[in-house]
Amino acid sequence: MNREILLDASLLQKKIRRWIGFFIIALTLSGLTALGVETQMGLVSGLFPSEQTMVGQWLVKVHAAISDMNHQYPFLSYGFDWLAFAHLVIAVVFIGPLKDPVRNKWVIQFGRIACLMVFPFALLAGGFRGLPLWWRFIDCSFGLIGLVPLTICYKLIEKLEKLSTSTHSFSSCK
Repeated sequence: MNREILLDASLLQKKIRRWIGFFIIALTLSGLTALGVETQMGLVSGLFPSEQTMVGQWLVKVHAAISDMNHQYPFLSYGFDWLAFAHLVIAVVFIGPLKDPVRNKWVIQFGRIACLMVFPFALLAGGFRGLPLWWRFIDCSFGLIGLVPLTICYKLIEKLEKLSTSTHSFSSCK
């Protein structure tokens, strides 16, 4: 029976590591998109006919604003550099639960709370800055996308924690 519990625990740890690994990669890639924003917006805005769609008109406007800003005030893009850096730093924090999920369960909980905080922040700050509602919903989707793997991880860690407790209980009864 003890061997069975250890196999279950090993399987849970593998699943947890896969989900955390996915989250770390997604967070890193998301952060790296903050670098080269002007080029990326140029490419994305070119995919939508600007005169025909609300999305196309918005993307062309955003690209023009970023381009103007970079030509007149290039130092403002330093904020995008720090945004990318923050994503990378936060991704590093998730190495803790990658190594020891039970002990570092709080990091997963922190991540879940941060993902939930995206919703009011995007809706309120985006509204204050004049972003269209549909764009703010796109921003909210990043919180939702992060919340899914972290919630799955959290539930798996809780199972692993129970298995660890039962293994300790089982070995102390001998």
